[in-house]
Amino acid sequence: MAVDKCPPTAMTRTSTAANCFFFLIFSFFGVAIQCIPVSPHASVSPDQSPPLPPFRPMVLELGELVKTKQVTSLELVQIFLQRLKRYNHVLEAVVSFTEELAHKQAKEADELFARGVYLGPLHGIPYGLKDIISVPGYRTTWDSRSFKEQVIDVEAWVYQQLKSAGAVLVAKLVSGSLAYDDIWFGGRTRNPWNIEEFSTGSSAGPAACTSAGMVPFAIGSETAGSMTFPAARCGVTALRPTFGTVGRTGVMSISESLDKLGPFCRNAVDCAVILDVIRGKDPHDLSSVESPLDDPFSIDISKLTVGYLDDADMEVVRVLSSKGVNMVPFNLSYTVDSVQGILNFTMDVDMLAHFDEWQRMGLDDQYEAQDQWPTELRRARVLSAVDYVQAQRARGKLMREVKESFSVDAFVGNATDWERVCMGNLVGLPVIVVPTGFKNISNPPPTATRRRTTITTGIYAPPHRDHIALALAMAYQSATNHHRARPPIDNLGPHDSIPDTPLAPIPPRLLHV
Repeated sequence: MAVDKCPPTAMTRTSTAANCFFFLIFSFFGVAIQCIPVSPHASVSPDQSPPLPPFRPMVLELGELVKTKQVTSLELVQIFLQRLKRYNHVLEAVVSFTEELAHKQAKEADELFARGVYLGPLHGIPYGLKDIISVPGYRTTWDSRSFKEQVIDVEAWVYQQLKSAGAVLVAKLVSGSLAYDDIWFGGRTRNPWNIEEFSTGSSAGPAACTSAGMVPFAIGSETAGSMTFPAARCGVTALRPTFGTVGRTGVMSISESLDKLGPFCRNAVDCAVILDVIRGKDPHDLSSVESPLDDPFSIDISKLTVGYLDDADMEVVRVLSSKGVNMVPFNLSYTVDSVQGILNFTMDVDMLAHFDEWQRMGLDDQYEAQDQWPTELRRARVLSAVDYVQAQRARGKLMREVKESFSVDAFVGNATDWERVCMGNLVGLPVIVVPTGFKNISNPPPTATRRRTTITTGIYAPPHRDHIALALAMAYQSATNHHRARPPIDNLGPHDSIPDTPLAPIPPRLLHV
């Protein structure tokens, strides 16, 4: 693809070579760009901005550019901040830009590298955090108007790990109000593959921004589908790791026994690299563990037996089989019924314990979507202690039965099957969501409408066997290019924003205790 010129930047260097660093980067990814000098002081409004060049690099590819001195961290920060600001008016995926911090961290990364200090593959790489993760000096709003101005001056453990690895935070991303779905006080996050639909799930911002190439990677969270659903909708690779793998200090909690943090990336290789950085024992999170993960890059997948469920994507089965994996039909069996009920009892009661005062004060009447947390927390208040304890007993039985039934090294199946989402989160199974292509739309929209529907699959492994799921996903992606597809957003302009549809009025039901 040929592009007439580089987009305007706010770079301070004035040489033609400096202003043409885009040529190096885009050439690296096989995109031909004719670059002409741009004023270092050029600034344009969204109305005047030309389309940005396609830019969907992988983390390791960017890291190689930094390591070989083809680009600096500060230059990468400028690129990704420009992309975030250019497309956010349509996607509504960013809560706060951490621009001052990003420039400070990028400058530090560049200075370290100039002194011969290299911190690893994330050195100088920009990224985003879901806005339930605290960073001192910046709002952590939990995307709720009740906490819109909240600043938590605590460095979240996952943020500390990434900062120590040299990564550079450029934005806090949409988490949905109180980590529920994609509705927040600033609007509703949209799917880059189809801006007429929403990105779904509370990790909506990390999924949409990673899919759109607005950040190289992002950290999201899941309690019940908050990573798997937006990853599937937005067509990105995402790893929901084993429960307890990543520490949660400084992260808003829904349920201490269900909450998990994980990466959204372009591919499984990047997920493996980032997991290795953020995993480990958090001394302030009693549920975190020093997970004994093997190196996913050294696994001989030909020695693995992998099951496939009835709803598995058969292309994935064929590709893995061609790589030497022993693929067998499989069914994960257990006798516990109402898995969704167990999850709802657990999640809703735990959430109410955290937000008891918030509800007692009537602040749930201000919640952005009255059919979401307000309804569930009111219901949780009338659940008995006996019901909750019985649900935990049933959960323990489920964990034992799944462990006994897991007779393969991993299995492939639909990542968004709701029964499986509930079961996987209750048991703590790791799953990696992998893009596998697109499906036809029955009633295609007009040509001018940007719309595609992504297909994904899930690769599941037993607890603390995340490396097996990663190795299989890497093997699949080494033979396919679905994960490299770009959503059609490059020519989005200021008039492409779609007004959010007003939510159906649901009158708040005041609960006075």
